[in-house]
Amino acid sequence: MSPVTLVWLAALGLAVGSFLNVCISRLPARESIAFPGSRCPRCRAPIRWYDNMPVASFLMLGGRCRSCRAPISVRYPLVEIATSAAFVAHGAVIDDPWLLAQRLLFSALLVTLFGTDLETQRLPNVLTYPGLAAGLASSLWLPPGLVTSLLGAALGAAIPWGIRWVWFKARGVEAMGLGDVKMLAMIGAFLGWQQVWLVLLFSSLAGAVVGLGLTVVGRRSLQSRLPFGTFLALAALAASLSGERLIDWYLTLYP
Repeated sequence: MSPVTLVWLAALGLAVGSFLNVCISRLPARESIAFPGSRCPRCRAPIRWYDNMPVASFLMLGGRCRSCRAPISVRYPLVEIATSAAFVAHGAVIDDPWLLAQRLLFSALLVTLFGTDLETQRLPNVLTYPGLAAGLASSLWLPPGLVTSLLGAALGAAIPWGIRWVWFKARGVEAMGLGDVKMLAMIGAFLGWQQVWLVLLFSSLAGAVVGLGLTVVGRRSLQSRLPFGTFLALAALAASLSGERLIDWYLTLYP
C-alpha cells in the first residue's frame, strides 16, 4: 500500500481512537456515546473543538483540562496512538480494501474492549454482540468464509464456556466471565476457527508472563484480577496481522 494511504490510515486511526475513548468511558456505564458532547469528567465543562484534536490537544494542554486544570488520563492519547498504529499495521499487510475495512472495524472493537476491560473489568454486550454479527455477516463475501466463521464463533464460545464450567464444578468458582466467552466468539467470527487456537495460545502465554511478573515483584494479589479480555484483544490483533502466516509456517513443519 502506498505511503500516502498509510498516512491517511494513521490520521483516520487517530480520529477513530478519539471516538473509542468516548466508548471506553461511557459504554460500561451505559451512557449515550452521542449526547452530550465531549466533556471533562471532572468539571463537566464541554470540550471545545480545538481542545479535542487527537494527541495534539493533550500535549498542548499539558495533560490538563482547560477549565478546571484537572489531570486528563494518559489513556486518551494512548488509545488514539494505539488505534492509529493498528490501522497502519493492517494497511501495510492487507491490499484488499474490503478486507481492510473489515479488519479496521475489528481493530476498533478490540481496542475498545481492551480499554473497557482494563478500566472496569467489563466487556460490554453492546460491543461483543454487534461485533459477532459483523464478523459473521462480512464472512459471506470475505475471508475466512461463512462456514469457517461460524465454526470460529462456535469454537470461540465453547472453549471458554467449557473451561468456566469445569472450573466451577471442580472449585466452586468461575474461572472466566461470560464476557470472555462472547468476546472470543466474536474473534472467531472474524478470524475463523483455526485462529481461535492461536489467539488462545498467545493470550494464555501473555497472561502467564504478566502473572509471573506480578509474583516476582510481590504483587501476587493482583493475579486474580487480571482482565483476560485485554490479553485476548492483544492476541487477536497479532493474529489478525500475522496469524495466517504463522499457521502456514507451522504446517510446513509437517511434510
